[in-house]
Amino acid sequence: MKKSSFAALILGAISCIFFAMGMCMTMIPEWNAFKPGIVMGCIGLVLALITVFVWRKMEHKEPIQISGKAVGTIFLGIIGALVFGVGMCLVMVWGNLVPGIVVGVAGILLLICLVPICRGLK
Repeated sequence: MKKSSFAALILGAISCIFFAMGMCMTMIPEWNAFKPGIVMGCIGLVLALITVFVWRKMEHKEPIQISGKAVGTIFLGIIGALVFGVGMCLVMVWGNLVPGIVVGVAGILLLICLVPICRGLK
């Protein structure tokens, strides 16, 4: 394993732990830790961004170019994840099985559309 991959693995794991703990702190009412959970989640997101920059620097890659395609791809990924999450909430929280499955499948299809956009068709 290369040093850059190992560094990304360690930093990514730490950022995921911070983000997951922050989300648990905000979503579990028995913990009474909503505001500290928001702070922990934000620390996890910042560490995830730092991980990307550190890995790219160690791999001697050029900075990320922001283009219309990149913004559209990110937007599609966010929308797909949100639609998928709404479908999960419909099923697990609100007990609407059939509409939740339909909305969840729509979210999955949106996320699958990312593969040909990012990789292209050959």
